[in-house]
Amino acid sequence: MTLAVVYSRALIGVNAPLVEVEAHLANGLPAFNIVGLPDTEVKESRDRVRAAIIQSGFDFPAKKITVNLAPADLPKESGRFDLPIAVGILAASGQIQTQRLPEYELAGELALSGQIRPIRGAVAMTWACARSQRCFILPVENAQQAAALHGTQVYGADSLLAVAAHLNNLQALPLTRNDRLPETHAEALPDLADVQGQHSARLALEIAAAGAHSLLMIGPPGTGKSMLAQRLPGILPLLNDDELISVWSLHSLRETHQQTFSRCRPFRAPHHSASAVALVGGGSDPRPGEISLAHHGVLFLDELPEFDRKVLEVLREPLENGEIHISRAARQVVFPARFQLIAAMNPCPCGYFGHAARACRCTPDAVARYRSRISGPLLDRIDLSIEVPSLPTEALIQNRAAESSASVRERVLAARRQQLTRQGKPNAQLSNTELQHIACIQPDAQELLAGSLEKLALSARSYHRLLRVARTLADLDKETDVNKTHILRAIGFRRPF
Repeated sequence: MTLAVVYSRALIGVNAPLVEVEAHLANGLPAFNIVGLPDTEVKESRDRVRAAIIQSGFDFPAKKITVNLAPADLPKESGRFDLPIAVGILAASGQIQTQRLPEYELAGELALSGQIRPIRGAVAMTWACARSQRCFILPVENAQQAAALHGTQVYGADSLLAVAAHLNNLQALPLTRNDRLPETHAEALPDLADVQGQHSARLALEIAAAGAHSLLMIGPPGTGKSMLAQRLPGILPLLNDDELISVWSLHSLRETHQQTFSRCRPFRAPHHSASAVALVGGGSDPRPGEISLAHHGVLFLDELPEFDRKVLEVLREPLENGEIHISRAARQVVFPARFQLIAAMNPCPCGYFGHAARACRCTPDAVARYRSRISGPLLDRIDLSIEVPSLPTEALIQNRAAESSASVRERVLAARRQQLTRQGKPNAQLSNTELQHIACIQPDAQELLAGSLEKLALSARSYHRLLRVARTLADLDKETDVNKTHILRAIGFRRPF
C-alpha cells in the first residue's frame, strides 16, 4: 500500500468542511512535502509527525512522502491535522490497517513524544462529523465535551500509539459517553432580590427578557444599571438543545480548549476600550468576536458613549440580521450573532445631569457632544430606553425584600412559551410581515400608535419596534390582542434621547 486516505475537518468560521488527507509514498530521495494550501502551522507538522512516529515505536518511511490536504483551494490551519497526517503515513507504509479508516475522522495535535494535545473547534467539527455518519477520534480533553452532542460517536485518545492499536484491532479506544447535557439552573446566577427600588427599570428588564428586546439604561453613577444587567441571565430561559450546540460550537473556536459550558445563556461584557475586531471578530484567520460569543445570550456594553463610535457602528447590521460577515483578502466567514443588547450610560460626562441632589458641571455643548457619540441609527435599533434615577436614602436603607429572579422568571417563561407556540421565536425576532399578522392590534390602539408616530417623529423601524414591545406587554398580561394600554406603556419605555 503506497496510498492511504484519512478523513479530518477544517474550520471556516463555525463550519467544519470535510478534508481528505491523502498520504502517498514513492521511491526516490527521502522527502516530506505537504500540499493543499497549508499555512505555517500545518507545514511545521512535518517535524512533529516525524518525531511522534519514531517516539511511538514505528518506522518512519525513508521514501518520498507527499501529503495532500484536499480540497486544495480550502485554507488549512492549526495543528489539528498532525494526527490524520501521521495515521495516513503509517497506513500508506503498511504499519496501520486501512480497512477501518473510512469509518473514522481524526483530529489532534501531536507532541514530539507521540502524545495528543487538545485542539480548538472540536465541538463544531464533531457536529459536522455526526451528519456524515462517521465516528470521530479526538484528544481526550476534547472528547468528553464533544460526546455530549446527540447522535455522535466520539473516541478519546491520548497518544498516536493508542490510535494505531485501535485501528489495528489490538486494543480498542473507549467510546466516550456523556449522555447528560449540563442542567445548570438560573438559581446559581445573581438574584434580582439584591436590587432595591428601581421598579421601572426592573419592569423594563422583565419586558426585555420576555421578548428578547434590546435595552438602554440611562442614569447617574451608582444607580444599579450594571447590577440590573448582570441579573438578566437569571430571568432568561435556559438554552434548548439546538441553541446549546450552536453556543458550544462558537465557544469551542476560542484559544482556550478546556471550557465549562452550561445551559445558562452567555453573558459578555467587553470593556469600552475594546476594538472593532474584538467586538465583531476578525483577524487573518477569522475568529468570533464578543457579539458572536454572546450568540443566544446577552451582550452588555457599560459606559456606552465611551466606546469608539466606529466600534459601535459595527453593531448595526448584526442587530438587524443576527449574523456578522467578515471578509478578508483570502477568506470570507459568517458567524452567527443573534445577541440581546443591553447598554448602560451616564446622562452626561460628569454623570449628574438631571440629578435631584447633585449639580451637573457640564455645559450644554459638552452634554450634546457626549450624547452624539451614539448615532441615531444605532439608537433606532434599541427597543427599550429608560431612565434609572438615583434613589432616595430611605429606599436604600430599608430592608424590604424585593421580588426574586425566580418569580420574575416564571412570568418571563410563560410569555416566552406563548410566543414559541404562536410563532416559534421571540417577539424581537419577528419580521415586519410576520408582525402585521401576529400583533393583533385593536383598531383604537392602531389609531393611537399612528398618531404617536407623527407626534414623536418616529421612523418606520421605530414603529415596528414599538409594536413588538407592545406585543410582549400583551403576552406578559396574557392578552390575545394589543390594546391602547400596551401601546402607551411601550411608548413610555422609549425615552427620548
